[in-house]
This record gives sequence, C-alpha cells and structure tokens, in this order.
Amino acid sequence: MKTRGTWLASALAMAAMPFAISSAFAADAPSMTDAEKATAKKIYFERCAGCHGVLRKGATGKNLEPHWEKTLKDGSKLEGGTLKLGQNRLEKIIAYGTEGGMVNFDDILTKDEINLMARYIQNTPDVPPEFSMAEMKETWKVMVPVDKRPTKQMNKINLKNIFSVTLRDTGEVALIDGDTKEIVSIVKTGYAVHISRISASGRYVYVIGRDGRLSLIDLWMEKPAVVAEVKVAFDARSVDTSKFKGFEDKYAVAGGYWPPQYSIMDGATLEPLKIVSTRGMTVDGEYHPEPRVASIVASQTKPEWVINIKETGQIKLVDYSDLKNLKETTFESAKFLHDGGWDSTQRYFLVAANASNKVAVVDTVERKLAALVDTAKIPHPGRGANFVHPTYGPVWTTGHLGADVITLIGTDPEKHKDNAWKVVQEIKHVGAGNLFVKTHPKSKHLWADAPQNPEKALAESVAVYAIADLSKPPVMLNVAKDSGLPETKAIKRAVHPEYSADGTEVWISLWGGKTDQSAIVVYDDATLKVKKVITDPKMITPTGKFNLYNTQHDIY
Repeated sequence: MKTRGTWLASALAMAAMPFAISSAFAADAPSMTDAEKATAKKIYFERCAGCHGVLRKGATGKNLEPHWEKTLKDGSKLEGGTLKLGQNRLEKIIAYGTEGGMVNFDDILTKDEINLMARYIQNTPDVPPEFSMAEMKETWKVMVPVDKRPTKQMNKINLKNIFSVTLRDTGEVALIDGDTKEIVSIVKTGYAVHISRISASGRYVYVIGRDGRLSLIDLWMEKPAVVAEVKVAFDARSVDTSKFKGFEDKYAVAGGYWPPQYSIMDGATLEPLKIVSTRGMTVDGEYHPEPRVASIVASQTKPEWVINIKETGQIKLVDYSDLKNLKETTFESAKFLHDGGWDSTQRYFLVAANASNKVAVVDTVERKLAALVDTAKIPHPGRGANFVHPTYGPVWTTGHLGADVITLIGTDPEKHKDNAWKVVQEIKHVGAGNLFVKTHPKSKHLWADAPQNPEKALAESVAVYAIADLSKPPVMLNVAKDSGLPETKAIKRAVHPEYSADGTEVWISLWGGKTDQSAIVVYDDATLKVKKVITDPKMITPTGKFNLYNTQHDIY
C-alpha cells in the first residue's frame, strides 16, 4: 500500500499562485498587480467559486465573465458581462448582495477587498490545471492501516446520536455528542467541508472539503480521528459510499467541481481506483467545459450511485458492480442541477435544477426520469423534507433562494396518483433566501431557515410550521437572540436545521462575522424552547451539521 508523497498544493495555495494555463486579461479591464491577483484568486475560491464556477460561467449564481453573449430562441442576441456593469455597480452588488440569494459581503470583506474583487471579475479568468490519477495517488495517505484499526468500538460515545459539524473557516470538523452536547473530537480536514457522509456500517465518516481533500474518520477509535485521506480535485463538494447489500463500505465516490470529474476510491483506505470525466454536452446541445459534479447519493436497491452534473443538466446512474466495465445510464433533466434527496420510500431521488426552476425526479427502480416538476424561482432543498400531508399524502419539500415560498411535491404514485410529481401546495415563507428545510418522521413540525435573506431579522431567525395545518403562520424563532450572544454589526445567520436521531431536538448553526463568537442553538422540537446553546471557543464558524444516524439512513 502506498503512503508516500506529499500533498499537492491545496486549492487555497493554488489560488495564491498563477495557474499553469492562463489567459490574457481583457484590454479594457482594470489593471491589477500580480499580488492583487493572487489575493483575489484566494478570495474568489473561498467565497465565490461554489456558485459562480471556476471559469465564472455561472450556475446557482450569475455568469461573471467580463463579456458573455447568449442567443435567444427567436435568434436575437443578448449580451452582458462584468465589464458592462462596471466597477461602482459591482462593488455595490458585492457589498449589499442581491434579492436572488447572494448575501451582503460587507460583513465578510473589507472595503479594499470588495474593490479588489470588483476589479478581479472584470478580468478574464485563468484556466486551472487538470488533475490526473498519478497526481491523485501522490496525495493519498493512510495514517492507520486497516489491520491496525480497532476491531470493536473503543469509546463510549453513542454513535447513533453524534453530529459531524463543519467548522468552515478553520478547515475542521467537530464531532459533537448529541446526548451530552460535548465536543468529542475536533478533526483537521479540508477547507470548508461541504458534507459529511456515513458508511453503510455506521463506522466511518467521509468528509469532503471544498479544496478537494477527502478525509476518512474512524468512529471506533478511542478518540475518533482521520485514518486515511486523498485529494480528489482542486475544488469539490460531494461524497458518498457504496450501500447496496454485498458492497457495504467497499467503495467511496467523490465529485469534483474542478476538474469536472468523479473519482472512485477504496472505501477503507481511500486508494484511488478510477476517475471519470463529466465534460460534455448540455441538455441544450452545447458543449460545456466545466460540468461540475453537484450531488451524489447511493441507492440501496441497486449497486448504483445517482450522480448529478450541474452545468449539463445530466443525471447519471453509475453501476459500480464492475469498475473495469463501468456502466453509466444518463438522463436528460434541466440546468443547473444542485442538491436533493430521497422520497420517503427511498425509491425516487428528487434534485433541484436551480436555474431552470425545476425539480427532477429519478426512479431508481425503473431507472428512468419520472418527471420534471416546475417550481418557484431557484429551488434549494438541501436534502429536502419528507412528511405525510393531511390532504395530499406523502410529500417532499423544498425551499427557494429566489422566492418566498416553500414547495410541496406529491411523491406517492400508487395511493395518491393524482398528486404524484406535482406541486400540491406552496406555503408562504417569511421571505426568499431559504437554504434548508427539515423535518423528522417523529416530528409534527417543518423547520425552514432564511440565511440568504437581506433582512437581518429574517436571516437571524427560523420559521417552524405545524404540519397538521400548514395554512397557519409559522412560529418565528430568533436564533440570534436565543443564543444570548452579544449583538454586533454583522448579521448572525441562522442556518441548517438538523434533528437529533430520536427527532426530539433541532440544532441550528449561528454564523456571524469573522470575529464574532459562533454558536449552535439546540431547540426542543415539541415546545420550541431552547435546550442548550453550544459556544465552545474551539467551535469556530459552524455551518452544516449532520446527525450521523439520520444521514446513514437518509432520514429527513
């Protein structure tokens, strides 16, 4: 087993250096020094690339190329670009955000940095290098070989109620005991871990950083720690494991934003086994150079992953039963695919196509696209929320970045055929800017945040709806106030409701300015009262929280 080699420069380090392949800056763009460009590249990677793309062609966010041109259906041309907007307008957009879901960055960036970024995006983006199998293998490390790992759980942690919490700005994950609310371990990972996924056995946690670093955490160790790691890309978001019977814990799969590709690794060691490019044609018949892998989920009915390609609008069912003869089945859906989750039966996968204002429904048993459902502007479900509606039967729920509604889609084509794959109800939300909705099979509530809303009071609060009567206005919980933290100039954004394993508690992250103290506020789901505020000084900028039992079993 290879353990040699050192890490390639991380995406953050790369951002501070000229890329191997670069293009000339536009002649009429604002001038920049090499040092300014390096600083701007780093900020862009950390704050902008996820929504706007490495090449700035846009997806969830707008196209940020200096100049772009689009041919409309009637044959006419539409032109735009950052050069057309100009320096002053760009500075205002960056500072104050937009109603479409972009937050204000005057809480995050200095005036000089805002000025810098406005100049930077008026210049032609550099094209970063590729990343080969040989380069990936150079980054692969096994800290604890499989035969040196515990043969049983060596700690007393309740692994059925432990939370993996992203500490965004420190490049760490905090493992927090859901029973005691104490931090069990803080594990060094990649930058700004996007998601945590749990192996089929419940033993291993796979976390993927936005710098492409995939870390494998062994929960059986006396103090859970990383036992293997590999860099799968320069920019990444998604990971999952093989869950079908006979393949439990056998493979891991991770998706790259740049380069646009997905990689398959050994599940126990993260040894790289296969890389598959996702470049190709969009559903509109145009070639795209940066079709990023958005979300990945593992089927439990077949040895397959559902892999969603953002820019092309293509959904792939990838059969991992024979890696040498890998089989892909591709469905055309809509652009730009982002995140999604299973319906309550775990047969159908529903994924948001942000820019098309649609939700695609994949039938993993019949292996076909079951429906494309029209929704309000910019659906953003996280994994969504499943519950039984008192009138319409089983539904799956998404919120929206660009609309002040929560959308309910019927998911039962057998007993509620007339409601299946249709929007059966739109609930009036407190405002646009929702990122996550969440419920639990044992809960009577639907929780929805609004952290991207420009209004401070809304961004700092969550709305709680009574499932029995969704016509009632929600109960508003001001998470920032409930935290007891001192008020500061920056908005303390309440984000990502997450249930405990038994469905009795909901954990909310509170994320303020760079120097603000962070917190997780824990509510009693039945009474909506605060049970605990977690404010450990080691817990810096907590964002996504994943209850590992709920994540393992796709409960949401």
